[in-house]
Amino acid sequence: MKLGMIGLPNVGKSTLFNAITKSSAEVANYPFCTIEPNIRSITVPDKRLDFLEKFYNSKKKTPSTIEFLDIAGLVKGASCGEGLGNQFLATIKETNAVLHVVRCFEDKDIMHFMGKVNPLRDIETVNLELIFADLEYISKKIEKLKKNKRSNLEKTSTEKEFVLKIKNHLDSGNPVRTLKLNNEEKTMLKELSLITSKPVLYVCNVAENDLSTMGNEYTKIVKEFAKKETVQAVQICAKFEVEISKLLKIDQDSFLKDFTMQGIGSNFLIRKSYDLLGVETFFTAGEKEVRAWTIRKGLSAPKAASLVHSDFERGFIRAEIMNFDDLLRLGSEKAVKESGLLRSEGKEYLVRDGDIIEFRFNV
Repeated sequence: MKLGMIGLPNVGKSTLFNAITKSSAEVANYPFCTIEPNIRSITVPDKRLDFLEKFYNSKKKTPSTIEFLDIAGLVKGASCGEGLGNQFLATIKETNAVLHVVRCFEDKDIMHFMGKVNPLRDIETVNLELIFADLEYISKKIEKLKKNKRSNLEKTSTEKEFVLKIKNHLDSGNPVRTLKLNNEEKTMLKELSLITSKPVLYVCNVAENDLSTMGNEYTKIVKEFAKKETVQAVQICAKFEVEISKLLKIDQDSFLKDFTMQGIGSNFLIRKSYDLLGVETFFTAGEKEVRAWTIRKGLSAPKAASLVHSDFERGFIRAEIMNFDDLLRLGSEKAVKESGLLRSEGKEYLVRDGDIIEFRFNV
């Protein structure tokens, strides 16, 4: 799973990337400090896995991972190759979802690429370039379909109708993710891999003095824009997150207490990214190892088993399942079983977040 961090230059992408991934990507007060994308896999914080490690006295703990990409800042004209546009667009196509970082702070020491802070203008600048890039791709697709001499005319006609629908929506200045589609159209859309069809989370990068409030005038603008797109917007202070990421766990807790905060913002953002990707977690647990497995929501038990080992899917018999919440509440496997909450599920079962599974198979 890959998450691309995008936005204009000097909005705090690399700073936030460093906080989330605990790395040291270059940060500087000038455009295009980031040229080649910074890429880092990080472990997903999950207190459930920590609990299971202690509960089973496991020798090994293996968390889930997500890959973050800090992508070069985009500028007006990127779709025509301005700045690092071509490289930016090629990289973002490789991602599964997008974190759109928006500058929502004033700082006279950090230049704004477009003169002054204006989150609505900044968002629209980035979004329009992505729309233009998708329009170019769709226009070429339409020309290709017109020249297509395949015998399956009905299928070709359906494709033409669909891509024209996409083009009209983009021509109106709207990202593809805001277009209402039926199930058949959603399947066709996946094959196109359009940039503006990717799920997005708007990330308001605020100053430290805005952390204890509900935001500022800039975050309100971003959240209102996100609401119109029916997506989410969150706020975080990238500078603060870098500072706290350098502290030991015990110091972090003390530091957060002084700020009357509940937890690390970058951890919250990672969990939000998980939701954005449409994935969830199931666990395998025992004395040898506890492990968190990332799957797309709605995956069947045999498909989930294939992640553990291909033989598990091929020889799948059943899955013995209890949910983490039941184990936590009742305190033991025995209590879960006696309460009738340890279940035996077959091939049709769709795995749920927090399931602890033991797969039965025969090959």
